[in-house]
Amino acid sequence: MTTWLTTNRDDLRFEDTSVGRLKKRIWEASEQEIDKILTDYGIPSPSELGKPGTYIHTTIRQQVVENRERNDIVFIPIGSTEQHGLHTVTAMDTFMVTQILEGVRRYSAKNGAPVNLVWTPLVYGGHPHHHIGMPGTIHLGDETLKQNLIGVMVGLWNDGYRKQILVNNHGQLWILEAAIQELQKIWNLPGIFRVIDWHRAVREFFRTRDRGGDWETNFVHADEAETSVLLLLAKEYVDMQYAEETDVGGYLPEGHFDKSVEPFARPSKWSEGQGHFPIEIASVPEGVVGRPNIADPRKARRTIAAILSYLTLVHDEILETFPAGKLPPIEETTLRTEKEMEPYLKKPFTDGWRPIYAIRKMGL
Repeated sequence: MTTWLTTNRDDLRFEDTSVGRLKKRIWEASEQEIDKILTDYGIPSPSELGKPGTYIHTTIRQQVVENRERNDIVFIPIGSTEQHGLHTVTAMDTFMVTQILEGVRRYSAKNGAPVNLVWTPLVYGGHPHHHIGMPGTIHLGDETLKQNLIGVMVGLWNDGYRKQILVNNHGQLWILEAAIQELQKIWNLPGIFRVIDWHRAVREFFRTRDRGGDWETNFVHADEAETSVLLLLAKEYVDMQYAEETDVGGYLPEGHFDKSVEPFARPSKWSEGQGHFPIEIASVPEGVVGRPNIADPRKARRTIAAILSYLTLVHDEILETFPAGKLPPIEETTLRTEKEMEPYLKKPFTDGWRPIYAIRKMGL
């Protein structure tokens, strides 16, 4: 039977699990405690996309191998290139997620086993129909994006990273889910494969003030929430003098389709339909849905503390259950046999090792 932890809000409870207990702790934390969390993760810090030793791509190969021996979890940041208004950059989604994961890496490095990061493989992204046509938004077809991601995941698996966590910062979740499903239907590999839509993972911390949160408006796009987050994480990519406010409504009465982080538990997600609201190029050529002009980095502090802490919990619980080199049971989680997988699970270039590309693939 599920048990619940109560809060100071009648409409908010947390499940009595490690996840729920962590969220409750962050929800009730003092400003000083939030300060400490952010400091422990080095938030804010300059972008480390080009810093040697931060990403697998920018780390000396010998160190990559040594790091993987201690920690074979890899976090894959997923962003996009998308119009986010005149006040910020089209790489906003990418910078938000890389800044978060760089914080997780800094924190894990203090414990002697830094988490591995991939230099984001999805810098363009897929988009829902209502984004199409916006200048600055670069759309890759869903199938192109999916196959690109599958190729990245197989390559990482071949290199010994068999616990892969995709952290998404853009409205393309359905493509990422499809990539994981197709990866396993065709390649059928032992390992951990998961996507985390980070905003939804800590949706409670995007609550508006009338519901006990820190925000004036519900999170949508390039708005108060997103701009506040980037102001906290990387303010050099924001120029508030150009922030514009917009207001766009749907054609149907409110209540059918939810907002970006599903705060109201409505019947349908925002992404589960088209035609019930206008496309962006016709309704918000500013590239903004909401009020970035009221953004403030202080509003994002508890939210970012929550996602940093949650991603660390995910990392720690996986590594505790499956230490480096250990995988979920092959014959319980795939259609492969232990004997079949034996050469592919050896360390690269050791006696008897075979690259995963030589394995018999399975059909859809």
